[in-house]
Amino acid sequence: MPEYIRINNKKISLGETADVNLSIARLPTYTSIDLPVKVIRGKIDGPVLLLTGGLHGDEINGIEIIRRLMKQNLITPDKGSVIAVPLVNVYGFIQNARGVPDGKDINRSFPGSKSGSLAKLVAYTLMNQIIPQIDVGLDFHTGGASRANYPQIRCTFDDPYNIAIAKAFAPPVVLHSSLIDKSFRKAAFRKKKKILVYETGEAHRFDEMGIREGINGTLRVMQFLGMKDTNTSFNDTDFYRKSHWVRARYAGLFQSNINLGDYVKRNQLLGKITDPFGFESFKVVASRDGRVIGLNNSPVVHKGDAIMHIATEKEISL
Repeated sequence: MPEYIRINNKKISLGETADVNLSIARLPTYTSIDLPVKVIRGKIDGPVLLLTGGLHGDEINGIEIIRRLMKQNLITPDKGSVIAVPLVNVYGFIQNARGVPDGKDINRSFPGSKSGSLAKLVAYTLMNQIIPQIDVGLDFHTGGASRANYPQIRCTFDDPYNIAIAKAFAPPVVLHSSLIDKSFRKAAFRKKKKILVYETGEAHRFDEMGIREGINGTLRVMQFLGMKDTNTSFNDTDFYRKSHWVRARYAGLFQSNINLGDYVKRNQLLGKITDPFGFESFKVVASRDGRVIGLNNSPVVHKGDAIMHIATEKEISL
């Protein structure tokens, strides 16, 4: 990296810490909304690690992971730099919503546009102000409303360096995930930047175990990159090639026999769906072996609703 990191025409030298506000737009009240960015540079040049949270405004676990890392002074590197953006989607966060006020998803709006929708404007700002500065990124996410995710890294297994970073993060589960068109991860990939997605918990709620895993995984990645020494212990990690959602075949009340992170076997009883009046009960059975990495916590389900996410095709060696 050059001697200076330059964001929004502000130069940050080796050994410096700086707060930079990127202007995005204004609310209808003419209140300015800025994107807060913290840059923490070690005294020795080295890799630049990006940490992003809150790309979806209702996903607060990533925001809390980065907040604690900064508050506890855990990500000050000896070598290299950290660029932290705890809350990307300020608009969604204010509204307690996934997207921006126009309803669009920022993570399907990359690489963005300076003259496009609000979602594209946020994406454009990230791609032009932040991405050129970095080498590796960790993008923290959370499951949707009522759908909780077990702590997991998602990355493409087609790239050995992605696998190496995932192993360093060492979450309980790593899932192969192809690059999705117009996503942050794919747009960064086209700029030759490596970004991995970490998922944990459900929208609107803190997942304490997942937050701790996110903090420890970030520190392990920093050690892998040679940015600082840590004493964080490693987990046993399962790598899975595929996953599928078990869907409700009937409407009613779903009661799970399984917890997040449980291993399941083919034909194992996962739970049951009953009607509200006590007349009918339908079994939900696993179609194959795997591990539960997502669970719908809402008891009321309609036919076709996703109720359980199971990772399959475990990789023995990568």
